[in-house]
Amino acid sequence: MKNYDVVIAGAGAAGLYGAYNLSRDLKVLVIAKRELTLCNSALAQGGIAGVYNSPDDSPEFHKHDTFVAGGYENDPEATEVLVTEAQTDIGKLIELGAEFDKQADGDYHRTLEGGHGKHRIFHHADATGFEIETTLLRTVQALPNVEIWENALVCDMAKTETGFSYLVKMADGSFETVNCHFSILATGGIGRVYMYTTNSAIATGDGIAMAYRLGAEIKNLSYIQFHPTAFNNRHTRECFLISEAVRGEGAYLRNCKGERFMHLYDKRLELAPRDVVSHSIIFESKRVDSDEFFLDITHKDPDFIRGRFPMIYKNLLAQGIDMTKDYIPIFPCQHYLMGGIKVDTYARTDIENLYACGECSCTGVHGNNRLASNSLLEAHVFSRRAAGDINEKAKNAPEGFAEYEFDLHEGAPKMPEGFRRKIRKIMQEDYFVIPNVEGLGKGLEEVSEIVKTLDEGRFIIDRDYVEARSLATCAHIILKEAYAICSESADIPNMPIFDKPDEE
Repeated sequence: MKNYDVVIAGAGAAGLYGAYNLSRDLKVLVIAKRELTLCNSALAQGGIAGVYNSPDDSPEFHKHDTFVAGGYENDPEATEVLVTEAQTDIGKLIELGAEFDKQADGDYHRTLEGGHGKHRIFHHADATGFEIETTLLRTVQALPNVEIWENALVCDMAKTETGFSYLVKMADGSFETVNCHFSILATGGIGRVYMYTTNSAIATGDGIAMAYRLGAEIKNLSYIQFHPTAFNNRHTRECFLISEAVRGEGAYLRNCKGERFMHLYDKRLELAPRDVVSHSIIFESKRVDSDEFFLDITHKDPDFIRGRFPMIYKNLLAQGIDMTKDYIPIFPCQHYLMGGIKVDTYARTDIENLYACGECSCTGVHGNNRLASNSLLEAHVFSRRAAGDINEKAKNAPEGFAEYEFDLHEGAPKMPEGFRRKIRKIMQEDYFVIPNVEGLGKGLEEVSEIVKTLDEGRFIIDRDYVEARSLATCAHIILKEAYAICSESADIPNMPIFDKPDEE
């Protein structure tokens, strides 16, 4: 048994920034599922959006763009918090040593991305997430009150009289039981529930599934964002993302004939929000009867491209594509989750002393479609607010720690193979960019059976079992929610708002 004031599940930007903002009087444990930089935060290319010393921009403009992208389903109070407090956290990241690109005059270079009406994205070339993640990691590793466990799998959690208990499987295969008064779930998204995703290997929805089993409210889990420009090599399930910023710098979308086509669907052309562009690609694929699509930035200066997108350039070159000369094969794939564990503006769930931050949470700021580069901002703003709330509550925390005894499934058989493949296939076929309304019911039935088998069955507690159970739980919630929406109306869920071109 190990006891801490606060346990944070997840070592991405939300988890680390939450740890940084906790009082130095609190004993804190951060649990990283895999190696410390393997997380979606580290993969974020575009940047962090926000108004910081920006005379031609304002939080009101930022809020307007966020609402438009989110189909006006955004939570007004949470969105106001997001855009007005952006300057606090961007300033703090700069103070901690995060290096954002600057112009020749010394001012920060702010780039433009789809859905933004102003240049407000702070970036470190095209590897902003990695810069922020490593900056926070250096900072938190130096804190004397914070312990970090690497390659530690959170298998389950339970509510106790004094807080929470976690069952953690360590790198050597042993189990540890960890108790705490306060818990922050910062476990990331659900990308691995799909056959193709831009997400890292850790994105299996573990935190969402555990919170659901504890009885926390899960909201809008069917609000899934499919990024329109994932690299399409037709071979790997983890798709390399071609950043929104490439279109922000003037890249064109082209179909199999080499023709631009966005003018057929939206006045904003390539700078329409992500869901609009993804839907447009699917519509265009049906019109031209092909799924071959390309991103073209060859009309820009080669030196500019190599300097602005060094990581993308290098990764594409390894695939035999020179983006200064060649079209980049792209197609939509799963990228982000707007829903999750429902929280308030202090990241509090409806379970006392349980908080959720980052992609696993549903603050409501994204509506039904996240505006580009708002995710890193959300992770920082609300994890800081969660830490501040915990700092106050911790003054009256219980003295001791209640213990919980987990069933370790000793002597149990290994989980049968095939569950994860079946879940991915169902999700890819029935709930991709435009949902397969006719297939949702059958898919839901099949996933429900998998959930029942994994919940009621007794299998060895290993990574395969824990992740398959999480993926099945999340897929079940997503399909159940989507099926209910489709059953109640003729509308297909999550259809974007198009700014349609004038009819000729």
